[in-house]
Amino acid sequence: MTFLTSFSAPRHVNEAQPAYDLFIINPVATMLQYRLYGGQSLPNNLQGVLKASANIGSVIGQFLFGYCADAFGRKAIYGKELMLIILATILCISCPTNLLSPDGSLIYLSIFRILLGVGVGGDYPMSASITSDRAVLRKRGTLLAYIFANQGWGSLVGSLATIIVLACYKHVMNDEGETSKVDGVWRIVVGLSLIPAFGTLYQRLTLPESVRFEESRKLTAGELDDLKAKNDVEITVSSKNSNEGHVKEPLEKKAHFKEFVEYFSEWRHAKILIGTCTCWFLLDVAFYGINLNQNVVLQQIGYAGKTGTAWEKLFKVSTGNIIITALGFVPGYYVTVLTIEKLGRKYIQIQGFLMTSLFLGILAGKFHTFDNASFIVCFSFLQFFFNFGANATTYCYPAEVFPTKYRASAHGLSAACGKAGAIISALGFNTLTAKIGTPAVLWIFFGCSIAGAGFTLLLPEVAGRDPDAILAEELRER
Repeated sequence: MTFLTSFSAPRHVNEAQPAYDLFIINPVATMLQYRLYGGQSLPNNLQGVLKASANIGSVIGQFLFGYCADAFGRKAIYGKELMLIILATILCISCPTNLLSPDGSLIYLSIFRILLGVGVGGDYPMSASITSDRAVLRKRGTLLAYIFANQGWGSLVGSLATIIVLACYKHVMNDEGETSKVDGVWRIVVGLSLIPAFGTLYQRLTLPESVRFEESRKLTAGELDDLKAKNDVEITVSSKNSNEGHVKEPLEKKAHFKEFVEYFSEWRHAKILIGTCTCWFLLDVAFYGINLNQNVVLQQIGYAGKTGTAWEKLFKVSTGNIIITALGFVPGYYVTVLTIEKLGRKYIQIQGFLMTSLFLGILAGKFHTFDNASFIVCFSFLQFFFNFGANATTYCYPAEVFPTKYRASAHGLSAACGKAGAIISALGFNTLTAKIGTPAVLWIFFGCSIAGAGFTLLLPEVAGRDPDAILAEELRER
């Protein structure tokens, strides 16, 4: 347990970072309105690209880092994604807004947020596979859900950081009327993510390889039996030199990609991958459609910041973001942590999809008639069941249902499909809302949630399931 404590400490800190980096764009985009456009809204097309940019990069990073983690080893790859995040963050906060046109500044930020997204995306399969490789079977889901729950804190910390930094700028922005000083606010808020990044980089770069992954690279039927036995005890790390001892010849020596394709060419495996990919895609269409476009929600709860000075408007929007995050967003994660081993992943995912569809339907039907209090209550339940539901389990499922040998690649592919859904929402939400109205868009999200519940039926329950032992049985059948 001592090892897992020291191992998971940097993971707790840095699993919050993807959410911080992804969702901080909401308050930053509002600040850029005042810095670049005199308080006017950002151009719809550029606003969509800016909000989607990190997710575009994530699609690349998730599959690229996931594949490399299986092909070259977790130790060889882990930490490189964080180095990329650090580089991209520095480039973002160095945006020369004084030298570029307003549109040029947004394009600059979008380009380097794509690079940021590659690193953020790479963190998904890396963190999930490394955690699953080391987890005790009976606690695997709890540990994965607990680490993923830190994304809720990342989003909350982003909102708190925005308010604190804005408060520090109140005198110069509000009292002296220097609205352009908001340029410093967004740079500080974005740059704060560098503190945990630098603080945990060394631990990532020096994390040893796990025994389970080392043994999965030389799989024979007999050696897979050893992996099955190890799933009943806590996995530590390999302290053996790779040249020590005689390593048995693997049953087959193939390139990882060829093995990956062969494994998933069988329907029994392919249907599970289809399930994890499709469920994550459908979830993110709705989840990011809501959470990357919080201005719609803020208007409904009276925190759109339409009156007052520029500073007062920004402060009110930031306060609204905290309300959105605190009510349901964070609590839902921890209910999943407490119940995932008892209720099972499949049950939590299906009920999560069905409950989010219920509250999306209510919001869509009553969007123009709800008062502020009713909207907040309904929206809080929606956020709660996103996270006590598919937002948590779509992350856990690929890390638990696939064998160690293919885990990171399959998780990366599943996560990339999810981010494809997020990109569609980020790029299409404003355009669709303008054409068909917000309630109609919410009905689309309702349909995605219903479909997600249906595709979950393709997935097995993974509580107590040992994918390495199942692979061993399949090898014997050949």
